[in-house]
Amino acid sequence: MADIVLVHSVLGLRPAVTEAAERLRAAGHRVEAPDLFEGRISQTTEEGREVADGIGHEELLRRVAAASARLTEGAAADGPGPVYAGFSLGAALAQTVAMNDTRARGLLLLHGTADIAEDAAVDDLPVQLHVADPDPFEPHDWLSAWYLNMRRSGADVEVYRYQGAGHLFTDPELPDHDAEATERTWRLALAFLDELD
Repeated sequence: MADIVLVHSVLGLRPAVTEAAERLRAAGHRVEAPDLFEGRISQTTEEGREVADGIGHEELLRRVAAASARLTEGAAADGPGPVYAGFSLGAALAQTVAMNDTRARGLLLLHGTADIAEDAAVDDLPVQLHVADPDPFEPHDWLSAWYLNMRRSGADVEVYRYQGAGHLFTDPELPDHDAEATERTWRLALAFLDELD
């Protein structure tokens, strides 16, 4: 069993995120899925970016870290920390927090990545990325550089690409949805989490 902080996309805490949290709980994990946007759901990426910009990047990171603290409250200081996971913008936030949490147990990225600090260093942090191919938000050149920088930082990275899928292909309520890619993603993700035990 893992403690998982699951971070929503720029569209907010949509049903697909709460359903993903339930899927993870059904597999035996404890999950905290914070509502970073305080109930605001967006219909477009542009609208969601306005909400995120209004809150501010540093505040969003603070809210993810606070969710992690709530989830692991009472855990032994030397015990395993949480797995950080997220969708698109949420993946980028999860990555940033995980790379700065020495207790992070793993990193599960769906549809998104973030910049990596030059001095980033992690100790064999297990990382799994699921991304559409092509993805306008995660172009090939960016992902190649991201992969090399993550490896340089010490992360143990797996990347899965899904040809023909839309950006947020795991959300059944969006035009991006790809049922086959979604099922493969969750099969691989659950196996990844099982290996962390």
